[in-house]
Amino acid sequence: MSKRHSAKYKIDRRMGENIWGRPKSPVNKRAYPPGQHGQNRRGKLSDFGTQLRAKQKLKGYYGNITEKQFRKTYDQATRMKGDASENLIGLLERRLDAVVYRSKFVPTVFAARQFVNHGHVLVNGKKVNIPSYRCKEGDVIEVREKSRTMALVLEALESSEREIPDYISVDPKAMQATFARTPSFDEVPYPVQMEPNLTVEFYSR
Repeated sequence: MSKRHSAKYKIDRRMGENIWGRPKSPVNKRAYPPGQHGQNRRGKLSDFGTQLRAKQKLKGYYGNITEKQFRKTYDQATRMKGDASENLIGLLERRLDAVVYRSKFVPTVFAARQFVNHGHVLVNGKKVNIPSYRCKEGDVIEVREKSRTMALVLEALESSEREIPDYISVDPKAMQATFARTPSFDEVPYPVQMEPNLTVEFYSR
């Protein structure tokens, strides 16, 4: 098991929530933090602690995003017109690895990052291997022809774990997805409650 695969389950345990809604999550059996004192560590959080937790959960959900990348995304969201928390979610959902994950071309957001990195994805017919690439409305994202027989892809498309959201149109046979529009927060199918407003409060302290 890779370091990141074990780490993703640590995030679930630390948060006490199955943040990706996966049946293998250890939280399904033990809904408390790891460690010998895990069951005794549930105390009331301060406002700062609540905001930090909301930020960690949202950042963790999108996989391997570093704190520097996440902060940069927040800064961009605050410079845009409209609600900063809505803008933040919109920017995160426009990431290429997020779109690949939402399109069910891969089983996890961690796999999506690796899948993009290894050159298996085309955007508007051109290879893009940058997971943080920001998709625009109307962009066509597809699995490269040579990669369409990968077991990872076939299993993900057949999985009933997740539904494809309305803001992405997918042709499973062609292994092609169109990013129709930037979603609002209410449209994003998070398995658990996310609080981007608290993330904005955390960074704006």
